[in-house]
Amino acid sequence: MATTANPTRDDFAALLNQSLGGENESFEGRVVVGTITAIENDMAVIDVGLKSEGRVPLREFTTPGQKSDLNVGDQVEVYVDRIENVNGEAMLSRDRARREAAWDKLETEHTAGNRVEGVIFGRVKGGFTVDLGGAVAFLPGSQVDIRPVRDVGPLMDLPQPFQILKMDRRRGNIVVSRRAILEETRAEQRSGLIQSLAEGQVVDGVVKNITDYGAFVDLGGIDGLLHVTDISYKRVGHPSEVLNIGDTVKVQIVRINRDTQRISLGMKQLESDPWEGAAAKYPVDGVFKGRVTNITEYGAFVELEPGIEGLVHVSEMSWTKKNVHPGKIVSTSQEVDVSVLEVDEEKRRISLGLKQAQANPWASFAEQHPVGAEVEGEVKNATEFGLFIGLPGDVDGMVHMSDIAWGVSGEEALNLHRKGEVVKAVVLDVDVEKERISLGMKQLERGGVAKGASTGSGVNKNEIVTVTVLAVNDGGLDVQVGDDGATGFIKRNDLGRDRDEQRPERFQPGQKFDAMVTGFDRSKKPTFSVKALQIAEEKQAVAQYGSSDSGASLGDILGEALKQKQS
Repeated sequence: MATTANPTRDDFAALLNQSLGGENESFEGRVVVGTITAIENDMAVIDVGLKSEGRVPLREFTTPGQKSDLNVGDQVEVYVDRIENVNGEAMLSRDRARREAAWDKLETEHTAGNRVEGVIFGRVKGGFTVDLGGAVAFLPGSQVDIRPVRDVGPLMDLPQPFQILKMDRRRGNIVVSRRAILEETRAEQRSGLIQSLAEGQVVDGVVKNITDYGAFVDLGGIDGLLHVTDISYKRVGHPSEVLNIGDTVKVQIVRINRDTQRISLGMKQLESDPWEGAAAKYPVDGVFKGRVTNITEYGAFVELEPGIEGLVHVSEMSWTKKNVHPGKIVSTSQEVDVSVLEVDEEKRRISLGLKQAQANPWASFAEQHPVGAEVEGEVKNATEFGLFIGLPGDVDGMVHMSDIAWGVSGEEALNLHRKGEVVKAVVLDVDVEKERISLGMKQLERGGVAKGASTGSGVNKNEIVTVTVLAVNDGGLDVQVGDDGATGFIKRNDLGRDRDEQRPERFQPGQKFDAMVTGFDRSKKPTFSVKALQIAEEKQAVAQYGSSDSGASLGDILGEALKQKQS
């Protein structure tokens, strides 16, 4: 009789493996459809056709913040991680199932270049996490919006489109961009809007951003640049002086570049042009009041009215202050009187003069101090050819070294005075056009200019004068015209025609006699001659009374001339 042995544990395992075969092994790592058999303690019990059921948390079947609506008998897709764990249950995952399905879909969309929908649900270093229907992607901070976003709160947990930049399934990495979607959308909007705009059109816009060079204005989906020079005809230092972010402004479209989609805007074009008729309103030589708006190294800009500014060149700022920075003459916002020098409406330029609106100090000096007038001033500077003296009216006069003192050389005369010394001088000449004043100091000394004299020395060449002996020298005589006239010198051989008359010792200090002015030395001191006077008188007598050929001797002629002179 045959007997049948009871099956062992190993036999049972072999039978189970035989019944399931390779099918059990093919379950692992796959997404399968299972049936919910029970819901216990926030867990769904799911039968996927294996020897044991598996448990999956209910939260894996919902999005954050929502409740599960699963019921017993519902069929769901799950991922089989392992056939059984230590508890003999199948290891199932709804998240892995969703992730695997999402990756398959995302790879297809990425290959086709399509957008995908996702939800921003968390913040990480350098950006944010996005749920793409089960797959988690990284959203860099720079790819959130076209412009930096300070608060991402309103964008969280909101389904919205994204563009996949790159993905690596093996590493599980996905990088997405929201900015690419916005730029594409904006480009479409800009292209459509720019076609509806035309140069010269007046539109309303909102100031979105302000920079040093202008403001960006939103025209309803496309931005235009309002350059600072097109904000107003008047000077605008910075756009923020006139505009604020959020302001609604009316602007004119100045230029449109449809290739680059750039739009230039203007506000001043909607105002009347102040330069129209400017030449008639501001005639040349007219004096007007203005306000200093800007100061540079080469001059200052003066606003005559809003929109019209003129340049006062540094050379036209002051009659007397030369080579001085304009900032030391005027200050910003200062009210000044200016004279119009030139107007060019076409180039929108107007040249102004500050000094022309003031009295010419050289003309005023000439009016108040005519030639021959005595003045007093401080020695401002000593040069190799003379002294510069500070005079009333903030002008300078020059004393040439030959007009500093009598009887000394020019170099010696320059050493007689020092800078800062107060001296007196006489006005010799004033040239208003060349802005020059010539002075003389020696003319105030003994023998200086007599009032009303026509020359610097008070006498003219060939003039016959009466001189007084001041001193007797071996070489001649120091003499003076009259009692307070010019001083000069008579050389020994000019004291007479005869040798006996040329002895200086025959004269005494204080003695007076007539002499002729024969010229002037280098220091403009007159030179005299008795001999020249004698010769001149002889020629005059011969011309008046005839010659020796007429029967009269030279002695008769001179005797007759002497008698007539004495009578």
